[in-house]
Amino acid sequence: MVISGFLAGALGAGLLRHLPRGANVCWLWCAVPTAVLWFVAWALAPPHWLPVPLLLAWLGVLLVATDLRHRRLPDALTLPAYPVIGLTLWLCGADLWRALAGCVLFGGFHLLVRLLVPSAMGGGDVKLAGSLGAVLATVSWLALPVGALLASTITLFVGLWWRLDGVPHGPGLLAATWLVAVSAG
Repeated sequence: MVISGFLAGALGAGLLRHLPRGANVCWLWCAVPTAVLWFVAWALAPPHWLPVPLLLAWLGVLLVATDLRHRRLPDALTLPAYPVIGLTLWLCGADLWRALAGCVLFGGFHLLVRLLVPSAMGGGDVKLAGSLGAVLATVSWLALPVGALLASTITLFVGLWWRLDGVPHGPGLLAATWLVAVSAG
């Protein structure tokens, strides 16, 4: 599983370079974290649910690397995440109506925050939140507020060492959702 994760992360870094606005990140920044997260998911998640944390780890590492390096979450990854996550949830036997409700609730909450306080988060965070809300709601309804609180806490900690203007919220969203998903087993 470690080798598969390493290769998936390295291939993901190559994919980032070919995006419309190209994200140039070191391939090791994607390969090593993906390998570690895949190993942890493989060790903790039940077999029927394993594709969800594996997908979240791969997508999450690519998006976090891009967000930290270029200060953006590319549409070329956030928008296709909706059907890919939906398909993965369906293959894992998830209730798709529940996932859709979580998508609308979590995405809508982040959109509301963005509309009320535009400096609080970027548009990419809002686009990403819906697909992650689908995963969280599939785990449980309680996972939605837990995920939001955990994401805010992680973002707060990132802000302690992040010295540029504005703190990226994408890493917090992705890490929180992955943690909830991997512990769902």
